[in-house]
Amino acid sequence: MKTPSPALYGVVAALLGGVALAVQSRLNGELGRQLGDGVAAALISFGGGLVVLLTATFATRTGRASAARFRDAVRGRRLKAWQCVGGVLGAFFVLSQGLAAAALGVALFTVAGVAGQVVSGLLVDRAGFGPGDPRPVTTPRAVGALLTVAAVGVAVADRLGAPGHLWLILLPLLAGAGLGVQQGLNGHVGKHSGGVLFATTLNFGVGTVALVVAEVVVVAVRGLPNPPPSDWRLYVGGLLGIVAISSTVYAVRVIGVLMLGLSAVAGQLIGAVFLDLTSGQLATGTVIGVALTLVAAAVAGVPRRPAPTG
Repeated sequence: MKTPSPALYGVVAALLGGVALAVQSRLNGELGRQLGDGVAAALISFGGGLVVLLTATFATRTGRASAARFRDAVRGRRLKAWQCVGGVLGAFFVLSQGLAAAALGVALFTVAGVAGQVVSGLLVDRAGFGPGDPRPVTTPRAVGALLTVAAVGVAVADRLGAPGHLWLILLPLLAGAGLGVQQGLNGHVGKHSGGVLFATTLNFGVGTVALVVAEVVVVAVRGLPNPPPSDWRLYVGGLLGIVAISSTVYAVRVIGVLMLGLSAVAGQLIGAVFLDLTSGQLATGTVIGVALTLVAAAVAGVPRRPAPTG
């Protein structure tokens, strides 16, 4: 029996991470709406995930060993300081969830984020910004990226009727572009620390610090957020973020930033289908968008033909 390739495991991990991201967007968006403070919602999500990750990292021998390898890599300058700040971009994405997802809806929020993420993934891969070798913008990869943008457009075509909120699209658009860069940065940390768990912990730690600073400014200007809601489900965004980030740290090393982005997009749309099913609002366009995105991921994954020799 043929053993599945590492690339297949990478695609599956990215799909699961995308599903987690879609559900997280719904929960963090609603939490931000009820708190009246998107920054506070993002901080709760990141801070809760950080507590879980710190416990898991330093309570295990593997986690402590990864932390030691990370320290040695930084001291030996094999890992640059700027390669360790991917959590800031992750925090910005979660912040955009809290500020815009409830107003735009998960599907429209996703299409804007995907547009930024796909373009960013092409450029990041081309520049070799991630831990692997540079990946050229081949015709299949470009076609796959364009097909993905078209697919998510189809998926949300019937949900673009809220012109008062359209300016908010800029937030997930920029945040999605940041995700492509974040995935490359986190891949470097994962490579040098030798552990997905530690790289994810560092991502959450850096992001939490950034959000604490942002929330201090918000409270100083606008005052405290509303009392926290009692629905416990609104507080599991951090756990979903752990799934999303750890899957990207693993997958980016074996499938690259663009394929990671395309696979995660498919997962996000599958998550959108699940959310629509639970609310009784499953649209035909969403189903078509999922199918097109899966085709796009397959097209983008077509291997580059080796140059003829002799």
